Amino acid sequence: MDSTELRDALEDAGLSQYQAEAYNTLLTLGAASATELADASTVPTARIYDVLRDLEAKGYIETYEQDSLHARACDPETVLADLRGRASMLETAADEIEDRWEAPEVDRHMLSIVKRFETVFQRAASLVRDAENEVQLSVTVDQYEELKPALRAALENGAIVKVSLHTDPDEDAPSFEDTDFEGVVTEARHRTLPTPFVLLVDRTRTCFSPHAHSLNEYGVLVDDYTLTYVFHWYFQTCLWEVWDSVYSERGDEPPLAYADIRRCVRDVEPLLSAGATVRATVDGFDTTTGASVELTGDIVDIHYSGASEANGTPALSQLAGQVCFTLATASGTYSVGGWGAVLEEVEATRITLTEVGENESFEA
Repeated sequence: MDSTELRDALEDAGLSQYQAEAYNTLLTLGAASATELADASTVPTARIYDVLRDLEAKGYIETYEQDSLHARACDPETVLADLRGRASMLETAADEIEDRWEAPEVDRHMLSIVKRFETVFQRAASLVRDAENEVQLSVTVDQYEELKPALRAALENGAIVKVSLHTDPDEDAPSFEDTDFEGVVTEARHRTLPTPFVLLVDRTRTCFSPHAHSLNEYGVLVDDYTLTYVFHWYFQTCLWEVWDSVYSERGDEPPLAYADIRRCVRDVEPLLSAGATVRATVDGFDTTTGASVELTGDIVDIHYSGASEANGTPALSQLAGQVCFTLATASGTYSVGGWGAVLEEVEATRITLTEVGENESFEA
């Protein structure tokens, strides 16, 4: 760094032009009288005394009398600490500016576009840890390994965790073991096609980024129920429904938990058709008041588009429209999922089938 660059740096650190010039010159001279310093620098003689007093007040120099006012540079330890502290603060500020520009706070925006996948991934890990009801995730095997701690936390919180692992069709398919998933996910499936990174949490938040073979790198962060619903159907139809299961902790007997009313109806429809009695607990909220509710009763009827065409388990396409079921409880009858022209309507966040009986009724 030459003298000009040093003067510029000192000015950036808070010195005036004359202060930076005088200090830079004094470093070269070692010690000098005020008039000698003015002659050797570009500081006017009329200003040199004020400049020296200001530099002394800042701790850069010390003055002393020797026939006339003299000055010499102080031990630079204090100056160096100040400069390095400023450099660290500026570096931190630069990092913060970069983070804020590339990762705007999604909580304040319904839809945010970011430039880096790392931003999407970090946001995804945070959302997964806080999941309450359901996690739907499409990832590579390596990404799954990185997100394992967050997924384990979500499962321990009581969330239903579904993971679709995708691998390149040109690579040998990995050998999955139950130990890869136990205590981490509820269900896992394997897709042998490149797939975007997709995360849905509690049906209200989404993180999306194109797959690795895409020409563009960007991310979409969503905090909106309606937009997340679109991603939910993409996940269901393209990333989940048609692919083989590689792990499931779900059994065939109650209790069976659902975060998706459509998945619940697909399992309940054959039971009701066979005359069975199905008892369920519904956690959700009243659609009129927004108040939280917990209901326990018998599922006595189900409604969905194409129900008349059903023969056994309905196809996913038949459940693409509005789906609901009628729950008869000791305190009244409710429409869970909507379509209750007369009944009180409840939106479910968690449905648990607790008992299934053959042609019998349970006590309320």
